[in-house]
Amino acid sequence: MFATCAPGIGRLLRRQLAALDGIDVTGSGFDGQSDIVFFDTDRAGRAHALRSRLAEDVFAEIGRASRGRGVSRASAGAIASKAWRQEAVERALSVFAEEVRQLSGSMTYRVTTRVRTQAPLGRPDLRRAMAAVIEADKPRWKFADPAQLEFRLIEWHDGQYVAGLQISGVTAPPTERPAEQSGLLPATVAAAMVQLAGDEVAAPTGARGRVLLDPCCGAGAILAEAAAAGFAAQGSDIDPVAVEMASQVATGLSVQLGDARELLMADDDVDACVSWLPGRGPDSWPFFAGEVLAEMSRVTHSGGRVVVLSPELPRAVIPGALRLRKQIPVQLPGASLAIWVFHRA
Repeated sequence: MFATCAPGIGRLLRRQLAALDGIDVTGSGFDGQSDIVFFDTDRAGRAHALRSRLAEDVFAEIGRASRGRGVSRASAGAIASKAWRQEAVERALSVFAEEVRQLSGSMTYRVTTRVRTQAPLGRPDLRRAMAAVIEADKPRWKFADPAQLEFRLIEWHDGQYVAGLQISGVTAPPTERPAEQSGLLPATVAAAMVQLAGDEVAAPTGARGRVLLDPCCGAGAILAEAAAAGFAAQGSDIDPVAVEMASQVATGLSVQLGDARELLMADDDVDACVSWLPGRGPDSWPFFAGEVLAEMSRVTHSGGRVVVLSPELPRAVIPGALRLRKQIPVQLPGASLAIWVFHRA
């Protein structure tokens, strides 16, 4: 099998899968849009992988192919033919039937492709070639969009291709996938940030459950992931529209209107602060980031974590009580950012 995740999160997903019983991580790659993690698994491990909140999509592998030196349109057909291995296809269909829905003789299908660059073989050539191979092998199936079966052919390394049948998220309607909407934090990145905040963090003795604060909560992606991870999550945002959106996404959690530069909370009040710091102009960004980090540091107790997604943070704006533990580059649409993981001294 293989799983995709946001660029930069692959190492975290690989570590998470490798720690699960029944899963053997076999490799990794990048398809131009997502990190890829390959793994072998038994049925129990597969169930764990499908529940991973770091994975965007999980696929049952159906074949691999390599691109030769001489490249032409015929090369796309050769790649598609090699990537459609009959035995692996039938095995993937069995997994689909177990995890998603029963199969019928006449299924609908669609094909998506990803390549590291558009040259020498582009996505349209590969998509048409893969669809032709499927049509020849499964004449009773019908091409449709949307479809019951989602096949993907990707170039995961230069000249190296893998094809798979999507197993995760096939039945979820588009309205349940807000991470695909422009301008929103992908749920898998939010999950990674919460996971990084949760590592080795415990509430003080005798305190209530672990409390996580997102002072720039936006649409509430981090709050939703924090609640799923077992935190008592709280959020605030300076934008009333964002507060309303977050209240709908993070149902039942405390979400209030507030300025991250002046949090109305006592010192040492939370176990972790996790947030995507909103963008500012190049002149005002360092000052803004410094003010927010100072407040996040103040309200987080000693031994807690402060995790932020942001552009470069000048050393001068980082409060003295925060010790940098990790910096993970992350690529979002139109933005190169990093997850900064601080330990509160």
